Amino acid sequence: MKVIVDADACPVKEIIVRICKEYNKEVIMVIDTSHILKSDYAKVITVDKGADSADIYLINLALRGDLIVTQDYGVAAMALGKGCMCLNQNGMIYNEGNIDSLLLSRHIGKKIRRSGGKINSVPKRTKEDDANFEKAFLELIKKTLA
Repeated sequence: MKVIVDADACPVKEIIVRICKEYNKEVIMVIDTSHILKSDYAKVITVDKGADSADIYLINLALRGDLIVTQDYGVAAMALGKGCMCLNQNGMIYNEGNIDSLLLSRHIGKKIRRSGGKINSVPKRTKEDDANFEKAFLELIKKTLA
């Protein structure tokens, strides 16, 4: 089992690396060329900048049982389809029970924006978000040890 991170805009990279070091888990961070990332622990893979290039690379890299960290519902849906565990940067664990409604809400939001409507902005990140992520991430890491 490896941890693969959709790292372009991931605010919890340090938490992931710290916990993976502690549990001796492999970490791969996937970014595109519009980002710069260095890590003394994680393997960083940089792909060409292009529509969904990092997402496609990440999904092609993922294997059953891997843990994927992404805020992209589409990436999460594909990861679940491959038998991966998946969670977002706020600790929400994606699963077969919630992914369809998340994809539908994303689709509706795109339709509203295309027609000139506005969607509420994303609230500012809090320490509670980091704590929720860490709790859920640890839960999934420990699950792989059982």
